Amino acid sequence: MSRTPEWVRLDLEELDQVLERAKPALDDADHEKLRLTVAGFAELLRLLENQRLSLARLRKMLFGATTEKTKGVRPDPPDNDDTPGAEDARDKDKPPRKGHGRRGAEQYTGAERRRCAHPSLEPGQSCPHCDAGKVYAQSEPGVFIRIVGQAPLGATRFELEKLRCNLCGEMFTAPTPEEVGGEKYDERAASTIAMFKYGSGFPFNRLEGIQDHFGIPMSASTQWDVVNAAAKKLVPVQSELIRHGAQGKLLHNDDTTARVLELMDPDTRRRAFDDLCEQRSGVFTSVIVSIREQRKIALFFTGAKHAGENLEHVLSQRASELEPPIQMCDALSRNLSPEVETLLANCNAHARRKYVEVFNSFPDECDYVLRTLGKIYKNDAVAKNDALSPEQRLSFHQQHSASLMNELHQWMTQQLEDKLVEPNSGLGQAITYMMNHWQKLTLFLHVPGAPLDNNIAERALKKAILHRKSSMFYKTLNGARVGDLFMSIIYTCHLSKINPFDYLTELLKHADDLLLNPEQWMPWNYADTLARASPP
Repeated sequence: MSRTPEWVRLDLEELDQVLERAKPALDDADHEKLRLTVAGFAELLRLLENQRLSLARLRKMLFGATTEKTKGVRPDPPDNDDTPGAEDARDKDKPPRKGHGRRGAEQYTGAERRRCAHPSLEPGQSCPHCDAGKVYAQSEPGVFIRIVGQAPLGATRFELEKLRCNLCGEMFTAPTPEEVGGEKYDERAASTIAMFKYGSGFPFNRLEGIQDHFGIPMSASTQWDVVNAAAKKLVPVQSELIRHGAQGKLLHNDDTTARVLELMDPDTRRRAFDDLCEQRSGVFTSVIVSIREQRKIALFFTGAKHAGENLEHVLSQRASELEPPIQMCDALSRNLSPEVETLLANCNAHARRKYVEVFNSFPDECDYVLRTLGKIYKNDAVAKNDALSPEQRLSFHQQHSASLMNELHQWMTQQLEDKLVEPNSGLGQAITYMMNHWQKLTLFLHVPGAPLDNNIAERALKKAILHRKSSMFYKTLNGARVGDLFMSIIYTCHLSKINPFDYLTELLKHADDLLLNPEQWMPWNYADTLARASPP
């Protein structure tokens, strides 16, 4: 038996006719109950659509469907479908995408390296196989990877010899090795805790339990003390990231709800946000992804301010000679700020999602919209794969995408003007949304570098959402600031394809130099700084 329910289109007029045919077989009371049941079902459909929750989305919530891709929304594409993903659905013999097999030895960058010499041969000796030639060392050694289990946080117990004079009683204790230093927790310990907590949403108490099982106890309070002390040393990096982010040519922003226990007390909240406490009661985590050329920076902010207000704070450090940046966000007013000047673009993925939600109620109409937007995204993928410059990409879209968007606009206008769709229905609301924000949704046809969607910011927000899902809340506002700092650094490293563990560790090792010259310790240049500091 198939687990997928079969969808059947129901016409309310047909249901009324069924009720009329059933009337002779029922008494008045039973017929009235049946009529009210049908009317209630129709009203439920209308309410679901008006609340932006279609039956398709409700079914996904109940049964676990997880995709908005066209081939998931429309599982049986027509033969002439050329939207992204349709070819994959048709071609069952297509080889799997690379990267889903065994990992190569070169990817184990954090593995300990140990050189193993041949037990009986040395370079220059005679070959034991032919007795005529000589063996020589090869530039590439053979490689064997052995995986071992260990606690996330390791420990070494140094047993220091102690000597005592039998006459004067003076005690002499052997010193710890010089390379160990005098600190109990080294820089790697702080980096590991931060990566678990703020990079993967791992709660302190869960890590505490794992450490206990491995026999290396590390209480949740101690973990907090370690990362809090490390965060104080990393504040210059966060400030420098904000300064660089303010100079970006393209800024994505969005926010999600957060919880800070300290701010649940009205008096504490009033002291922290006197200017906002009367206006709103929510707490939010905002993300701003700044892009300038190939450099990407992610900035996180948790508090009572919305995404637009945090964007205003960042852009207050923007150089006055720079032109207004492109701002990409969804159409919510809280993503905007009247105090900053930007070229506003809206997210086509948000507009597309409204059609996905009502697809099963309006399959033909939504199919046309999804196919059209699919062609736009396919054009954008071609421009990306060909590494076109912003100006070349703009010209490419104007040549191949402008006509598609114009046809879509004409189709939507006709749907409303000819009364082919009920304006208050789910489809009508989806069309109205696109019409109202059309200029911002099509900024990519007019401004070089304007993106199609805000997906990069939504992916960045998953860091905060993962933390909220696993750890549930921050205890204090200071804890939220520490979380914002580490999330900003970790996700910026991710965008820059830099190992965040190595980066955090080097920053903490060179905290004094970092305080004096933070601009030399950014993710994209810290390796050069280390190279200059290392002896030849």
